Amino acid sequence: MFKLKMNTDNLLKTVLVLFASTLLLPNIASAQRTQKSYEYTKHSYARGQHADLAYEGWRENEDGTISLTFGYFNHNWEEVLDIPIGADNYFSPGADDRGQPTHFLPRRNRFTFDIIVPGDFGEDGELVWTVTSPNGETRAAYGTLRPDYKINNLTIASETGSLGAGTSSPESRSNLPPVASVVGDTSRTIRVGQPLLVRTQVTDDGIPKPRTASSTAREASEGDATTAEEKMLARLFRPPSSVTVGKTNGLFLSWNVYRGNGEVAFDPPQSKPWEDTRTGANSPWGAFWAPPEVPEDGMYEVNVTFDEPGEYVLWGRADDGGLYHDQFIEVTVLP
Repeated sequence: MFKLKMNTDNLLKTVLVLFASTLLLPNIASAQRTQKSYEYTKHSYARGQHADLAYEGWRENEDGTISLTFGYFNHNWEEVLDIPIGADNYFSPGADDRGQPTHFLPRRNRFTFDIIVPGDFGEDGELVWTVTSPNGETRAAYGTLRPDYKINNLTIASETGSLGAGTSSPESRSNLPPVASVVGDTSRTIRVGQPLLVRTQVTDDGIPKPRTASSTAREASEGDATTAEEKMLARLFRPPSSVTVGKTNGLFLSWNVYRGNGEVAFDPPQSKPWEDTRTGANSPWGAFWAPPEVPEDGMYEVNVTFDEPGEYVLWGRADDGGLYHDQFIEVTVLP
């Protein structure tokens, strides 16, 4: 009799706990979201942080050479890090300067530049990129031909968020990168305050079709839910739809500073080539971003103005959402 009473009491307690949990679920979920938001915020920084370096992988070229691809993650949301070639920004072994950036844009910048090495680079070959940030933190990335670092177009599209991780389609597999061609010399001279007109011809195959990469996953996760409450619960309990960032597909061209530490203005303002996930951030990774209208003749124009004299390198990236093509312009700015 005593044992039966104890089991009954436990059952009653269990029912009450489940009932209370159901009533409190929205508040618990809200508290969890608040806590996660707080944890995210307290580990985000506007400035004062370092840059981590990334070896993205390698691929074989048609001429038999090999491209080693690098990127980086500047932990700041606002501060751009200017680190000149030399003791604080160098490759080894061999030449310090392998075409790496000295102007580190905020946050994650994937597949930023390639280094071409001979086809006989070998599995034992290694190139090391070392950078010491202004706050004194030193980081390195190691470029090798390890088999698990081999990449292709689908790898790039997936890693940048154009595709869901591990997914593809006949369309995505047929995608070719856009082609950007600078009109005129790729070496220019200009004076401080004098606008430099940069004209770039961009062609593309129209793949992938413009769309928000995260919308399909979101719609699928809601399934047969009809009411707002059902959709909220479906989103609450679904597993993560992606293990990487989500990106809006659509062709755009973005010019930015690659080397040089003066103030540079672009007119019209350029879409960010880095993963700014904030709403209204003018970045393909930000909510509500839409690719700018493509000129009918494919000719993009931007005026670039420099506030300080010096030697600069401008970096233009044509991006269709999945793949990209880069161009560079060296600019000497006179007083």
